[in-house]
Parts: sequence; C-alpha cells; structure tokens
Amino acid sequence: MRVLIIEDEAPAVKRLIRLLSMLRPNIQIIATADSIEEACELFEKHTVDLAFMDIQLADGQSFKIFEKVKVNCPVIFTTAHDEFALKAFKVNSVDYLLKPIEDGQLEDALAKFEIHFQQQKSIANVQNLVKMMAATPKHRKRFLIKTGNKLSFVAVEDVAFFLSEASATFLVTTDNQRFIIDQTLDDLEQEVNEDNFFRINRKFLIHIGCIERMEAYFNNRLLLQTTPEAGQEVIVSRQRTREFKLWMDS
Repeated sequence: MRVLIIEDEAPAVKRLIRLLSMLRPNIQIIATADSIEEACELFEKHTVDLAFMDIQLADGQSFKIFEKVKVNCPVIFTTAHDEFALKAFKVNSVDYLLKPIEDGQLEDALAKFEIHFQQQKSIANVQNLVKMMAATPKHRKRFLIKTGNKLSFVAVEDVAFFLSEASATFLVTTDNQRFIIDQTLDDLEQEVNEDNFFRINRKFLIHIGCIERMEAYFNNRLLLQTTPEAGQEVIVSRQRTREFKLWMDS
C-alpha cells in the first residue's frame, strides 16, 4: 500500500507514521507534504493508493488540492476540528479522524479503506478487460465553438494549444484566436491524439506543431517558445520533462 501524508505539524506526522508502521508493517510511506503546493506536485509525481490529509494546512485548507490536481486515491482526513466533516465526505473521503489519532480509530479507518480498495481493484480489473476488448479509441476531430449567438467549429489540426486560466479553459488556434470551451484539460487530454498533444503542466496542453524552440530552464525544467505566443512563460514541469523529451523523440 503506497501512502502519502499531507500534514504541516511535524509531531503529528511522526505519530501517524509510528501508528501506521505498528498497524500495517508492510505499508510504504512514499512521501510527506506540509503545503498545498507540495501536495499537488506529489500527486502529479507519484501513484498513491491512500492519502492522509490534514484539513488545515499552513497555506490554506487542503480541499484546495482537489481544485488544482486530480486526486485519484481515497483520502482519510485528519483534523483537530469537526466542522469540516460534511465537506470532507463530498470528496474522496474514506474516513474522518479527529486528532489526537488513536490506534483504534486508525485501525477502523484502514479496514474501511482496505474493503474499498479491494472493491475498486475488482472494478478496475473489469474495466481493463473491457478496454482491451474495445476498438482503438477515436480521437477528437473538431471542437464546437460559440461566439455570441453563433456556432462554429475548429478542426483539431488548427489547435495550437489549450490553456487553463482564471477557472476557464481556452482553445488557442494556430492563427492566435482564443475561444472558451466547456471542458477541462483533464477531459481534453483523454480525447486528443497523444501523438500530437502533450500535457506539459497543470495549465497547458500543447500541439507539437506549435513548438518553435526549447531551452533548458532552472530546476530541471524546459522553457518552450510557441507560435502563436502564449503571453506567458510556457514551461514543462519538472515531473514531466523526461516524458516530454521521450514524446518529442518518438
């Protein structure tokens, strides 16, 4: 079981690790994070089976993590207060533990997760079988665009990149037209041809044809020059740089 701990109080982290090691000796703590930003990076970098998440972090409530990245694993929330219980169960929550966490509470939460995990594993096996039997998925050929009261479409080959900004998703064409579309980058990433499009970070999904130049950037990242220009720095995140290079070289 691969576990991520998101907690900004060092004593609480140590106590949780000690209890987990005692109750589940084979558990693997892959990382810990003490902020929303660091947690988002870890969720993008690692495959996680279960996350323990303190609700009140130093830089805000951990619910913001779900707004910034896709959290695919179940979550056990920990907190010193109980007023967030309802909100916690609206996301991926398996359980809600009040601090200080006791070993009995933690055992019950882990048992609940393990039942859930086995159910999800069975469902995933069936879904994988269906995917293997299915035909090659079809990729998007065009996107419906609304401008005022008019409807038109943009062919996928005319898309330079998709941009998530200010809680909206924009389609930017090769001739630098910008349209709002009613889809998230996560959805679009599944619908476009991965041979032509690459998700370089949380904000950009780009077409290979719009990349004019690449150069090394600090912290092991890449800075891209695109046509048309994006109006901001287009940076391949550190976690995706290696995969991006392989994609470019394929």
